Amino acid sequence: MAKPKVISVANQKGGVGKSTTVYNLGAGLATNGKKVLMLDVDPQGDLTKMLGQRKPHDLFLTLANSMNDVVAGTLARDHPEIMHHPEGFDFVPGNRSLSAVEVSLVNVMSGETVLKQYVDSVKQDYDYVLLDCRPSLGMLVINALAASDYVLIPVQADYLAAEDMTELVGTVQGIKRQINPRLKIGGVFLTMANETNFRKDIVNTVKENFGKHLPVLDTVIPATVRLAEISTADKSIFQHEPRGRAADAYRSLTKEVLEIGEKQRSRTSDLSR
Repeated sequence: MAKPKVISVANQKGGVGKSTTVYNLGAGLATNGKKVLMLDVDPQGDLTKMLGQRKPHDLFLTLANSMNDVVAGTLARDHPEIMHHPEGFDFVPGNRSLSAVEVSLVNVMSGETVLKQYVDSVKQDYDYVLLDCRPSLGMLVINALAASDYVLIPVQADYLAAEDMTELVGTVQGIKRQINPRLKIGGVFLTMANETNFRKDIVNTVKENFGKHLPVLDTVIPATVRLAEISTADKSIFQHEPRGRAADAYRSLTKEVLEIGEKQRSRTSDLSR
């Protein structure tokens, strides 16, 4: 097996489709024969709910337990917290217990690398580990970026001001310098593009705003009712509407991510510049 790729999907803005992207990207990678593990690193547990665990806050074993076990030095080798999804990938659920973990990490030695230690203990069994980050730049997101090889940044298509990216990019650069020198931005991509802006000139606008410093992916995720429905459908878009344009878009994103992971293409940004 090739070296596992760890990818965070992050944006400090909420409602840009992070959880939807992690779900469908993971399902897309699985249909391409990749072994995939998803981690819900958001105390809201939205990804966990999408994956069929409707009451994440009632779950006995979650990512919070595992991170606490890392801190205590008691992490189990058999990883009973990992759950399997019928679409062929694994996931570790998250819930509001992560909020308490985030607070406690401030007082833990090397607290910014606790999640990395957990990821390192499980990633050898997978080709891709995808981390769904909460909409913030707090300790959980720092942990996710410290554990990652790449970060993907979804940007809502009608919210394109370049200054909105400055804080996140600055956080990524700081983590690259101080904690995780291998971290790269894998790509910025548009989500929730409606019929009036779902066209190439929007992509060109993003490239003009971000392209000098960040890699901008070609994929544009449309705003569709079908994508909204998967939050309660217990199915990825590939199962829910396999011939729709949203499924086509996530197939395109999957292909671009496979290129990032396997070809190490030169488009990936060098954050040290």
